[in-house]
Amino acid sequence: MEIKDKIIKDNSKYPKKILQFGQGNFLRGFVDWIIDLSNDEEILKSSVIIAKATERGDLNRFKKQNFKYTLAMRGLEGGEAKEEYKIITSISDMINPYNDKDFKSYEEVIKSEELSIVISNTTEAGIVYEKVNFEDNYPKTFPAKITKLLYTRYLHFKGDKSKGLLFIPVELIDNNGRELKKIVLKHIEDWKLPDEFKNWVEENNKFLNTLVDRIVTGYPKDNISKLEEKIGYKDEIIVTSEIFNLWVIEGNKEDEKNFPINRTKANIIWTDNVKSYKTRKVRILNGAHTSMALAAYLSGFKIVRDMMEDRNFNNFYDFIIEDEIIPTIEMDKDELLSFSNSVKDRFKNPFIDHSLLDIFLNSVSKFKERCLSSLLDYYNKYDKIPKGLAFSLASLIRFYKVKEKNNVFFGKDFNNNNYEVKDDINILKLFEKFWQEDNNYNLVKNILSNEEIWGVNLLEVDGLFEEILNNLNNFEEIGIRKTLEKIV
Repeated sequence: MEIKDKIIKDNSKYPKKILQFGQGNFLRGFVDWIIDLSNDEEILKSSVIIAKATERGDLNRFKKQNFKYTLAMRGLEGGEAKEEYKIITSISDMINPYNDKDFKSYEEVIKSEELSIVISNTTEAGIVYEKVNFEDNYPKTFPAKITKLLYTRYLHFKGDKSKGLLFIPVELIDNNGRELKKIVLKHIEDWKLPDEFKNWVEENNKFLNTLVDRIVTGYPKDNISKLEEKIGYKDEIIVTSEIFNLWVIEGNKEDEKNFPINRTKANIIWTDNVKSYKTRKVRILNGAHTSMALAAYLSGFKIVRDMMEDRNFNNFYDFIIEDEIIPTIEMDKDELLSFSNSVKDRFKNPFIDHSLLDIFLNSVSKFKERCLSSLLDYYNKYDKIPKGLAFSLASLIRFYKVKEKNNVFFGKDFNNNNYEVKDDINILKLFEKFWQEDNNYNLVKNILSNEEIWGVNLLEVDGLFEEILNNLNNFEEIGIRKTLEKIV
């Protein structure tokens, strides 16, 4: 049996109102799923046409299945295992504008009366400014592509104010919509395009800030046979993801009316300020990862789920989130606790073997962004050191007990096993130098006072030096697990 034989409702027949840049796993496992849900309920009534955002990769696998694929969503919900499978049919076509023939099709989409929404995920490196030539039909950078798109549309419709577009980027950068618009305006300036066009862009097009959250694990090559046996057909482009999903969009009632996906079962939040939701995600989800993972790895754990099934680390999660992190976030406490419970389910997902090592890249900057603000806000609010977050900082320092060999930096866990530490070379060299101190007193003093690392002198946080020093000494004397037991 083939996937086409299982399709109940083909949503690719709807008008092509949405242009999407990128055909990666996240877009297909999140955005296109939500659009498909809205079409199932005849809310949006729009198909998606996809334009390749980069030259690499081909579209043959997608064309072979007529752009239809299965999304396998698996995880915990309320502590119970859940699996859900859906054939996604929202994509009507995929085009490669780097190809001359497809570029003509791309131009037709841009000039279409139907087109109203542009969605993108070109990664964090996609929304960047780089000087490019106006003569390039399909420029290298994404913001330049959008500028050319808008100018083509402006000229075609002779500046018609009703032909502006709604841009909804999902790239994981702060103020993604605002940043995209800023760079588009910079290209307009670089290319000396008419002021009338610039005014049209600013007044008749909208660029919305968003926050998205879902782990999409892509093609399940290690258990594809079992999955295909379960669904009853072959699928060469099946995508797997967790159950959890969240899309926060900063916009007004008119924007919501034009993109009413919040009327589906997906977790969609329209808001006038995405910032508080970003803080919630960074401090609770990302903050918990960074706060716990290093200590867990040093204790011998390799998988996030195994860490969470350990009594001490499970209790540590509850302690740092409920007692130290949530009190620093200006949002409804019940809402924060609900989000925290969903995070715990995600960490315990039995279908995803999330390696702790995958979390460790650039851990110093991650701790600074995700955890240090919580630590300092807690200190300023209660005039005392949060013991759990201080333990996490001490674990970070111990994890970065590194030595360089052939331009690679290695640490050793408490079982004397080597692990590679990846971070900015200057950060790694600093920690290697600090760990050459002959006592922990000078080590902690040098690290906490280094403003190059933290942006502030952490010795000025009364009591933090003593807490970190005490933790590091305990690591050596009784081990990291027993030190954790004393805290929780």
